[in-house]
Amino acid sequence: MRSADMIELWRGGRRESLHRGHAVVCDAKGIVESWGKPSQIIFPRSSCKMVQALPLVESGAADAAGLTDRHLALACASHSGARMHVEAVEDWLTTMGMGESDLLCGCHMPRDRPENRRLTCSDESPSQLHNNCSGKHAGFLTLARHLRGPGRQTGDYLAPDHPVQRAVKTAFEEVTGEISPGFGIDGCSAPNWACTLNGLGRAMARFACAGTDRRGLAMRRLTDAMRTHPDLVAGEGRACTMLMRAMGGRVVAKTGAEAVFVAILPDQGLGVALKIADGGTRAAEAAITAILVHLGVLDQAEPVVSRLLSGPIRNWRGIATGELRLSPGFP
Repeated sequence: MRSADMIELWRGGRRESLHRGHAVVCDAKGIVESWGKPSQIIFPRSSCKMVQALPLVESGAADAAGLTDRHLALACASHSGARMHVEAVEDWLTTMGMGESDLLCGCHMPRDRPENRRLTCSDESPSQLHNNCSGKHAGFLTLARHLRGPGRQTGDYLAPDHPVQRAVKTAFEEVTGEISPGFGIDGCSAPNWACTLNGLGRAMARFACAGTDRRGLAMRRLTDAMRTHPDLVAGEGRACTMLMRAMGGRVVAKTGAEAVFVAILPDQGLGVALKIADGGTRAAEAAITAILVHLGVLDQAEPVVSRLLSGPIRNWRGIATGELRLSPGFP
């Protein structure tokens, strides 16, 4: 089975571009719907941050550190580096007696426009706090401190054989129901374990159908944190934040680099995972929007649907030059 036609770009009455990909909708028993090849092996990238944060909660590290739902939302975030994100992570580290230099995620300019402008105009360099994964790394540091005990050095918490990453790998393989074929190094330097798209969808369904055991309670807590604080998970103008707001906090939506997107639907007991084959973010955002509308959790009339999927594409003069369309048979 090959990838499925999903999203098309039309201009001047002709199809200009075609985005193909794979997607699954899973419940507690398995695949409910699929497009393309469910067995396609992918790197989930940042779409699986809630899985990477499971050991933080399950181990008791989050409670021991007094973490709130805001901290947990940041641990699952690919934030825009706005002041509220930067200051929240900085305060988190300060409370632990640590600082920006303890992070190992690297620096990049923030995606948030006001903060980007502030740095540019002040000639100030970005710090690791601006990294979109700084919240995840603060979570890793919190877990490392908890596992190694008071006063112990956290070490290279990104090393695949570090207790933090061993715990992440174990949780990842358990919730996907698969032995990972290996890992790649993510943009923030953390190991990113590969799985099938079906495995990723299965993991999201398990979050959606979380029970009352220790793992289930951890899943519920992370899911609730994300859907309660969509502004912390991404930021203004970002697809994850806009989609979660449009669905009134009933659904979690989380993107990952190279056009991966997942969703957790607790009320329906469903998990969604998709991957656009060419890595195009535009298509991933359109495809997840289409699937959420298809599943009845996102109203077609919501402005975010027009912005990400059905609205016209305009040029620099504001002239409508094209449009995105769903390929026949999708979703």
